[in-house]
Amino acid sequence: MELTRSRFLTLLAGGVVGTALTGCATSPPPIDVTSAAFERRAGGTVNVWCRGGLRATSERFVSAFHAAQDRVRVRLTPVPDGAYVTKLATAIRGGRMPDLVDIDVINSAAFVQRGVFADLTPLIEKLPYRDRLSPGHLALAERDGHYYGVPALADNSALWCNRALLDRAKVDLDDATGSFEGYLEAARAVRGLGEGHYGWYLPGNGSGGLAFTVQPHIWAGGEDLVAGAIGNQRANVAGNEPLRRTLTFLHTLWEERLMPRDCFADDGARWTAAFYAGKIAMLPSGYNITYPKAPAALRDDLAVRLLSGPTGGHAFFAGGNSFGIPNGADNPSAAWEFVRFCLDVRQQDGLPDTGLAPVRADAATHAFRKKYPLAVAPLDDIDSGRTPLALAYNRLFNQNDGPWLAMIRRAVFGGEVDRAIREGQQRFDEVLRQGDA
Repeated sequence: MELTRSRFLTLLAGGVVGTALTGCATSPPPIDVTSAAFERRAGGTVNVWCRGGLRATSERFVSAFHAAQDRVRVRLTPVPDGAYVTKLATAIRGGRMPDLVDIDVINSAAFVQRGVFADLTPLIEKLPYRDRLSPGHLALAERDGHYYGVPALADNSALWCNRALLDRAKVDLDDATGSFEGYLEAARAVRGLGEGHYGWYLPGNGSGGLAFTVQPHIWAGGEDLVAGAIGNQRANVAGNEPLRRTLTFLHTLWEERLMPRDCFADDGARWTAAFYAGKIAMLPSGYNITYPKAPAALRDDLAVRLLSGPTGGHAFFAGGNSFGIPNGADNPSAAWEFVRFCLDVRQQDGLPDTGLAPVRADAATHAFRKKYPLAVAPLDDIDSGRTPLALAYNRLFNQNDGPWLAMIRRAVFGGEVDRAIREGQQRFDEVLRQGDA
């Protein structure tokens, strides 16, 4: 069942927010993480929900935690990604919430904004690495100056480059990746090699993938696509110069045939195929998407850079997961002990083995850099990571019938940049006015 906004609010309102719609449930009292009861030594069982798609990573955390101590046991429940929000809202309404949720950072915002999770601010501020945590993740956990979640793991976007192909085209890697002008010059040089080589690739019919890799260009240019605070958000599409320049840049790549014709129909299923074949010089993507299945012959030729703005700057999409402790949890102290364990550098440093990345900048130790050199770039500039805060995010950016994909396709493949922006402003505002933000 699709989780519409009205259904989400109905699920939550029944037992979590304010007066129950059914009149038969009440909100659990907020957890006080400064109380003596919370601070006592943890023990017992902690019930943890994780995303089904990241089950292997969660099981790795749990196994290491059990090996490190014997006071707390974790009961892990994988929940299918597409059903996570619905199941969690239903569990909270029925008073059967887990002790800890490991939830997609975008989806976590809906629960944070509706007061579902415990205020973890005092605990987070005590962490010795507090200032090294991903600010993109923390931004979605913040409400009224307090934090109701903490970063768990990262799935970051970046620009993956085939150095050997760029060298053949006599292109300097750093000159090529610092601006749109550099991208275009490099793409033209690579295209000039012939033999089916292209400078760029994007999944042109994959809304979520495009949001993951195109928005950073706009952020690096100093703008967002949604403006204002939750409850009063509006589209920032019309008059957005970095957006206009980004769409124009992508259209130029398409018009000059600097990207393959396959981009037009690709919904993400063939995102890396041509890159793996050595035919693409620059691929906006993510570590989890690109590296684990990359051919051994290609790996030594790979380089990673952050995504550039029109004339400079850089940014990346800080995706991944955050931890939240629902109010009403039976064992919140043990939940927090497990969280702290997962955030330890020794656990974070192993995340690239499962295709993910740390949420701590200081996890980029000398040993980490040597073992995972292609996962370092976002950690070295963690402050440039962004995660959009909009309760309507999925309807705006992830749904294939949403305004984001429509704007991209009209501008990039149709060449109607100005019209795409005008219509984008209208359709973004329509979604936001419906109350999702």
